[in-house]
Amino acid sequence: MGNSEIRRLDREIQRTTKKLEAVRRGEWWPLTSRERLSMSRALASGARSVYRDRSTTGAENRMDSIGSSVETRLNAELTALHAERQRLTTEAARAKAAKKSSGWW
Repeated sequence: MGNSEIRRLDREIQRTTKKLEAVRRGEWWPLTSRERLSMSRALASGARSVYRDRSTTGAENRMDSIGSSVETRLNAELTALHAERQRLTTEAARAKAAKKSSGWW
């Protein structure tokens, strides 16, 4: 159970790290559908403001806040994955130590 679960968590940590880096570069692929919809609405609102010769500050602020909330969500996922990996590593080490200490000599 231990090593395969730890490897699975390592892959998930790498995947989440790549998503976080992509979000920081401004890419949309790691966003959920709801976040993409909010981002598209803010973008459309900004385009409408440009068309009407108004300021796009509100739309830009909205897009920035959506991006920061996505970063926060991915950071929280990453923290949880690291904590779970640490728990599994500790559990595997305890099991190994218990197995060694119950040896024949």
